[in-house]
Amino acid sequence: MTDEALAELVDRVARWALGGNHRIVTAESCTGGWIAKVFTDLAGSSRWFECGFVTYSNIAKVRDLGVSQRTLDEQGAVSEATVREMAAGALNAAGAGASVEVAPNFSIAVSGIAGPDGGSVEKPVGTVWFCVSGGRRGGVIRTIAEGRLLRGDRDTVRRLSVAHSLDLLLRFGTLIQ
Repeated sequence: MTDEALAELVDRVARWALGGNHRIVTAESCTGGWIAKVFTDLAGSSRWFECGFVTYSNIAKVRDLGVSQRTLDEQGAVSEATVREMAAGALNAAGAGASVEVAPNFSIAVSGIAGPDGGSVEKPVGTVWFCVSGGRRGGVIRTIAEGRLLRGDRDTVRRLSVAHSLDLLLRFGTLIQ
């Protein structure tokens, strides 16, 4: 996944978001803000990108996004339950106090093990969970989560995680519009 390919994905996200009057918020762990970075590489992204949360530690996930300590204790930071709570928490935190017309209505969450350390038999290096939540303003929020085992070194796993997050947003967002 090259920088050019990521830029093309971001351009597609921008056109989709602007066409549907969507605003996006991110909740990132293993990608360390890379999704927010590629979004803001595109001039004019402030029209559709609200903000990003980099919650690398479990403490930050709980404090900033409201992820349940119980979820982290029972499922771990790299789990479907955690990314679902991260996505919901990002929408809530970014939309608190905002009018429905300007609050973000889509979120992307990602948490994984980029390596080279940190893997286990159950969750090897390259295990990444993704979640997208969103919907029409004032409507029902829908959520999709996917787990993937990505191959490569740390940079490759992180880069592929960014790309998969954007692709998941586009696939999910197109389905529920």
